[in-house]
Amino acid sequence: MKKKILLLGSGELGKEFVIAAQRIGQTVIAVDSYENAPAMQVAHGYEVINMLDGDALDAIVAKHKPDYIVPEIEAIRTERFYEYEKQGYTIVPSAKAANYTMNRKAIRDLAAKDLGLKTAKYEYATSAKALKEAVKYVGMPCVVKPLMSSSGKGQSTIKTEADIQKAWEYSQEGSRGDVAEVIVEAFVNFNYEITLLTVTQRDGKTLFCPPIGHRQERGDYQESWQPATMEDIHLKTAQDMAAQVTEALGGAGLWGVEFFIADDGVYFSELSPRPHDTGMVTLGNTQNFNEFELHLRAVLGLPIPEITQERIGASAVILASAHSDNPRFEGIETVAIAPKSDFRLFGKPSSRPYRRMGVVVAYDDLGGDIETVTKRAKELAGKVRVY
Repeated sequence: MKKKILLLGSGELGKEFVIAAQRIGQTVIAVDSYENAPAMQVAHGYEVINMLDGDALDAIVAKHKPDYIVPEIEAIRTERFYEYEKQGYTIVPSAKAANYTMNRKAIRDLAAKDLGLKTAKYEYATSAKALKEAVKYVGMPCVVKPLMSSSGKGQSTIKTEADIQKAWEYSQEGSRGDVAEVIVEAFVNFNYEITLLTVTQRDGKTLFCPPIGHRQERGDYQESWQPATMEDIHLKTAQDMAAQVTEALGGAGLWGVEFFIADDGVYFSELSPRPHDTGMVTLGNTQNFNEFELHLRAVLGLPIPEITQERIGASAVILASAHSDNPRFEGIETVAIAPKSDFRLFGKPSSRPYRRMGVVVAYDDLGGDIETVTKRAKELAGKVRVY
């Protein structure tokens, strides 16, 4: 039963995954590009490498010979995963899934062209000039995203022609890896957006967590709540779409599948083959297993018979306001004394403005009011200062 996991990326999501693995006796080696990353602080061992360096990646795989290779970020030389699979290593969820989802182009074309899922009108661009043509094709307003990025980095909205050059430059600053290409999406006039955490199993049926609503700023989530209130027909459509795309990619694990819900139906937006930041709401014990426990159990092949909602909950991010090599927190006592609330501090060794440094979770019984709980989480998070 005891397995060795090589975790590629050691942020706050990776840290919670390691904690879940530690609880059931697994060994984890955490990898990232800097020392003392959050997941390294709780893992059995760690490696510091540039994961876009294929030779360095090969070397640590050969050194540790893990049972599972679990990617947590986008900036990885994922094409090497196909060779690792040939060598007998298990990539989570699969080499195909990691390659397709680490690049917005591959996953969008799979969803829209191969599977025929409803998506926003889109085009690609590899230069500022091509971006101008792409904007002309999809129309304004539109959203520009680097093909490889996360947490809203490099993402911006184009409303006028004057925004195009700035959007291109910002996309290149926020792009992860060595891919200069961007995707340009027509703006979907959606009513709300959700994350549908989807679990694929080796020998069991695909399961869905109760939908998670969320609000973003600067392309990054600020609050999330579970369950999101939505019509049954829209939830069923989202579940069908999520099942199709995860089946096409293959493998076992938890996926964060994002959707826009608009007047004219459900739009597939994005997909991550791993725990999702908006899913940190499950740290409030809103489910029988939180998203990190679900990911781990699916990876290990442990059967998951069902996912049940145990209570309602919300999460709100704690953001840094300044640059610091020794971040300090003020106001944690206010959160600690609040009823039906909790917090997590990620242990990041440095801060910068808007960097996510922690999260507040609030919860209530199943009969409680989700708006009230979300407001409480947001207000408590706002009382914490990081400097």
